[in-house]
Amino acid sequence: MADGDRDTTPDTALDPHYSGVDATARPWAEGVAVLEGAELYWLSTVRPDGRPHVTPLIGLWARGALHFCTGPAERKARNLAANPEVVLTTGVNRLDKGLDVVVEGRAVRVADEERLIALAEGWEAKYGSDWHFGVTDGMFSNGAGGRALVFAVAPRTAFGFAKGDPFGQTRWRFTDSGGASR
Repeated sequence: MADGDRDTTPDTALDPHYSGVDATARPWAEGVAVLEGAELYWLSTVRPDGRPHVTPLIGLWARGALHFCTGPAERKARNLAANPEVVLTTGVNRLDKGLDVVVEGRAVRVADEERLIALAEGWEAKYGSDWHFGVTDGMFSNGAGGRALVFAVAPRTAFGFAKGDPFGQTRWRFTDSGGASR
């Protein structure tokens, strides 16, 4: 399978309740293109007391998952320690054109040094030298002594919201190799 051991071909469906008459389901490749090209993502987590927490961050689509990093003491990291279920969103703030993408899944810590090095190279290639990371003790590190945990979110379900004429809502549902919905 592509992207590691994950099935990256989702079941795709158009929701007619939220789509124009002429709308068609968007292919997952369009969703991936949005995820790869986005500069900014919005991460939604849940605080231990159940209240929501939303924050913008940068990230990288690689190996069939959206990756982001956060300091170990930041609110995001503390929330993820209690509940790893997240929603990540990206797109354009326009009503008349574009495709917004929403990814639902579980944030899984990435600590493998080889994978972190590849991700750090990807971060710098995407965002420039201001986002240069080293890898120390299973985390990103910077020259100032800062460290960041890295997480991967493989989509369990994703949605594409096509805007303009026609409007459309596509749902991409992923299954693992055993056929169970994630």
